[in-house]
Amino acid sequence: MSRDPFPNQPEIDDRRESIPIQERGDSMAGTRHISSGDVRDLGSESQSRLSENDHRTPQADDSGRAYYLRDRTYLLRESELATLVEIGKFRVVDAVDLGEFGYAGDAGRMNRDIRHLEQQGLIAVRPFRSERSGTKRFLVLTRKAKRLVLQSGRLPEGQAIYHGLVKPREARHDAALYRLYQRESVRIGSAGGRPVRVALDYELKRDLHRELAQLGDAVQTREARERIAAKQGLVLVNDKVQVPDLRLEYETADHERRHIDLELATRNYRPRALAQKAKAGFSIYAPREDASKLRRILDETELTARILSL
Repeated sequence: MSRDPFPNQPEIDDRRESIPIQERGDSMAGTRHISSGDVRDLGSESQSRLSENDHRTPQADDSGRAYYLRDRTYLLRESELATLVEIGKFRVVDAVDLGEFGYAGDAGRMNRDIRHLEQQGLIAVRPFRSERSGTKRFLVLTRKAKRLVLQSGRLPEGQAIYHGLVKPREARHDAALYRLYQRESVRIGSAGGRPVRVALDYELKRDLHRELAQLGDAVQTREARERIAAKQGLVLVNDKVQVPDLRLEYETADHERRHIDLELATRNYRPRALAQKAKAGFSIYAPREDASKLRRILDETELTARILSL
């Protein structure tokens, strides 16, 4: 989904060195690289696999630890702090997905943690209603929760973190990125790799626009924009830099740093925009109910890219 950066910019843990965005790898060592030409039915994959940062065992949750923010003290279980980190990385997370992936299906434990975090003013629960899916609970950090996570030292190097829900109309789309990330993490983990960091489109666009602004209008030639895009691991298609919804940086089994760019498309995508994302080499996902329509669009444009069902 194409968007301008949010007016409230992501914050990065500036006590750590920021890491450069790696150039896109063409393949994953020892495994098949997922490109825009691959299709998988994600509904058939195991939903019990957790990413490295999502292990929340009951034993680790039994005791709490005090965290201090200005003149307040917060007592948090390990699972609660892990939940704050995950929500902050993605800005908004569907409670159902958090229970499935972050708590291995233990909805009772998740609801206990969510209540405790909400009571302390660290998360906000936003109801979302739609004709398709009924009422959902979307979870976002509060401003003080973001400050607490930044001070905790629990973020990966250079990881941006967000708070609040700036564009409610895009909440359903944005919340689905957490599920998309979990699916890719399973694939990476099955090849012996591990996820390291995620970057949302807000962060990628911010960095891109910052460098373009330094050029000035008079020198923003196509060659200059191609050079800056390549520095960010991006490409120009039809004279426009294509930015994915989500970039997942990971370490392969051979300890090489790679990344994969992911786009979550919906039936509202225009054919031209979808074709541009495919030409950029993004791995394109879509909700199951939208995937068949989008596949027909790509067929009509004679592109070999395919759509992955989410």
